[in-house]
Amino acid sequence: MKLILTREVKGLGHAGDIVTVKDGFGRNFLIPNGTAIPWSKGGESQIEGLRRARSAREIRDAEHANQVKSQLEGADFTIKARSGSEGRLFGSVTDKEIAAAIKAKAGIDIDRHKISTNGHIKKTGKHQVKVALHANVSATIEVTVVAE
Repeated sequence: MKLILTREVKGLGHAGDIVTVKDGFGRNFLIPNGTAIPWSKGGESQIEGLRRARSAREIRDAEHANQVKSQLEGADFTIKARSGSEGRLFGSVTDKEIAAAIKAKAGIDIDRHKISTNGHIKKTGKHQVKVALHANVSATIEVTVVAE
């Protein structure tokens, strides 16, 4: 079965790639989860939009990754979250919220799957977060969580 990936699937491909998978995997997992759409000639035009979006987010090489790293490590990112009286959050800070804070502050669009934290962020304060930028380059940024 030929499919067009709409999101990155680990071990299979990136958004906009055309992949061939077994019928059951495509029909029972990829398509129902919205990770892929069936391949068609009309879908080819959708691929271009996905590829343009991916290339805008993509870091070109190690030198570009080092520039982005210095830009990220020099900034302080603040996320507002609802919390109780002792600083415990109602829920936790997600990688999606961290990616949004990076885009708002630094103007850099980072894929949320490249962001990793040490456990869940469930308290206000400063937290260290790693962002994988390239195969050999990762940035450690400081995220400050404050009460709303």
